[in-house]
Amino acid sequence: MIALGGSIVHPDEINVAYLKEFKNFISTETAKGKKFIIVVGGGAPARKFQRAANEVVDVADNDLDWLGIHATRLNAHLLRTIFREEAHPVILDERGRINDFAGHAIIIGAGWQPGWSTDFVAAQAAADFNIKMVLILGKPEFVYNKDNQQFSDAEPIKELSWPEYLKLIPNVWSPGIHAPVDPVAAKLAEKEGLEVIVAGGADLANVKNILEGEKFKGTVIKS
Repeated sequence: MIALGGSIVHPDEINVAYLKEFKNFISTETAKGKKFIIVVGGGAPARKFQRAANEVVDVADNDLDWLGIHATRLNAHLLRTIFREEAHPVILDERGRINDFAGHAIIIGAGWQPGWSTDFVAAQAAADFNIKMVLILGKPEFVYNKDNQQFSDAEPIKELSWPEYLKLIPNVWSPGIHAPVDPVAAKLAEKEGLEVIVAGGADLANVKNILEGEKFKGTVIKS
């Protein structure tokens, strides 16, 4: 299970160079018999639409979430198109829409409904498909003891329990929240006994190390 950050796929413009590398990487792994569910975030389109709406009117959180969800769905269709030969033809954009791989090596997922990020979708889909490990691949290479974008002395943490992690982040969801794993997803992951690895999505050699059980850069969060 991979939750792929929209900021990696679409940081400002679509990151075509990365998508080529990601396509080759995943296709190499599926050729070995591996299967993937890849849930993608909204990236720059989500932020741009949310910001534009807020500049015109006072937007409710529910509507901000829907703008973000539609951005994830556009990115998901981009990925499904790229993986057309291997991917399930239907986007997992609602819980239960897809219940098995149906002979495909890849399932592409997107946002479902307001109230959480695609982290939660990945965690819930992992539980539904009986997958015990979720890779959160975004910009941060680790979970830090405080916001590393604001504090230069923020220190990376290599391993955390879910209660320890939940103390580091806001307790409730809000659109645009800055957390490696959103609080709704974190609470679900704790409940379902999921292991989550937070790692940088741009470093595919490091992701390969994770998949192969080798030494890697990232933070492990588990019960």
